[in-house]
Amino acid sequence: MLTPADKKSDHYKNIAHGFFLSIGTTIAEPHTILPLIVNFFGGGPILIGLFSSLLRGGAIIIQMYAAFHAQTYPKMLRYFRRVLLVRFLSWFFIGVAILYIGDTDHNLTLWFIGIGLFIFSFSAGFGAIYFREILAKLFSHKFRGKTMSVRQFFSGLGALGSGLVAGYILQTYEAPFSFGVLFVASSFVMACGYIAIATVDEPIKTNLRTKERSFRLFLKNSAKMLADDDQLKIHIATYTLAFSYLFALPFVIIDASSRFELDGATIGLLITAQMTGAMLSNIVWAKLSSKGQNKLISNITISMSVFAIVLSLFAMSLWWYFVIFFIIGASMDGNRISSGNMILLIAPEEKRPIYTALKTNIMSLGMFFSIAGGVVLNFTSYTFLYIFTIALLLVALYYSSKQIDDSL
Repeated sequence: MLTPADKKSDHYKNIAHGFFLSIGTTIAEPHTILPLIVNFFGGGPILIGLFSSLLRGGAIIIQMYAAFHAQTYPKMLRYFRRVLLVRFLSWFFIGVAILYIGDTDHNLTLWFIGIGLFIFSFSAGFGAIYFREILAKLFSHKFRGKTMSVRQFFSGLGALGSGLVAGYILQTYEAPFSFGVLFVASSFVMACGYIAIATVDEPIKTNLRTKERSFRLFLKNSAKMLADDDQLKIHIATYTLAFSYLFALPFVIIDASSRFELDGATIGLLITAQMTGAMLSNIVWAKLSSKGQNKLISNITISMSVFAIVLSLFAMSLWWYFVIFFIIGASMDGNRISSGNMILLIAPEEKRPIYTALKTNIMSLGMFFSIAGGVVLNFTSYTFLYIFTIALLLVALYYSSKQIDDSL
């Protein structure tokens, strides 16, 4: 069995990747800036939900296909590097499209944004499998919790600065020129993180599975693995339903803008509030995760999501929204920590790519909850949407309580 080395150099590269990637993707933060960009070009609630889902969702079935091949790879890094290049080019393409045609053809601009986000997300379907497997080989279980928490702390720090810069650019320059500049500049910042993670010292994996004769047989065997593992089913139910906050969250900023005047500076501060919550909370998540308390993190973060949506339901002033986004930032990072560590804990080494693919494949459906949220909002109201979201999050909390205790 492969023993992770927990090298400091790989630890620092993992942190650098998260830091620069966070700076880049915060430019199109799917709960604040991206909805406003789509709204500027004439997109309605459903399109806002779709684009927010594209940015966060990743590809679904492609992750299973990636795992089908990845289970026989002794090393993942060269395949992961190809994914990183595609993601850089697709992000850069969005910025160029906005700069060149954003003033003249809003519909075509929306198409190009959608295409760029789709490619960016589609390639992540492969990248998620490769990245998780690389992390599992580089770091032991408890050190992995530490490195990912520190990574997310610096990701929050990077996003904090990025949010302030984005707010300044949006306030200083007219749209859509400001949107295009944000995407082009952030693609090169993102590339710095890609270069860092592409140079880790990945060990060779020797405990490999024999690849099935066909992808169809692989899917059949994977479905049997899911059916036979109760903890895997509980894990997937927990973290899929934990994404229920996405039914409402992309529309909270639209709700706020209908009640209060939101200029570029205010938007930047809202992003800053979210990233500050994420950054500071990782001090707590790192301590809990290093003690094997990932189940507790899950229970806490889902409860925080419930509280944030309840606040959205009763928000009386703009200050409430700063609190809401602060809590959501903390919740999202904690959920990411517990989810990533728990799946690698329950997955047998030789089946890690398959378990990761099954999880991300099904959980990716949760990333598209914002589309359904847009439909619900289109036919009902913000009040109904918020109450519906709270109910689903409470179901997620129930499943979370049934996970294994990883501190034992």
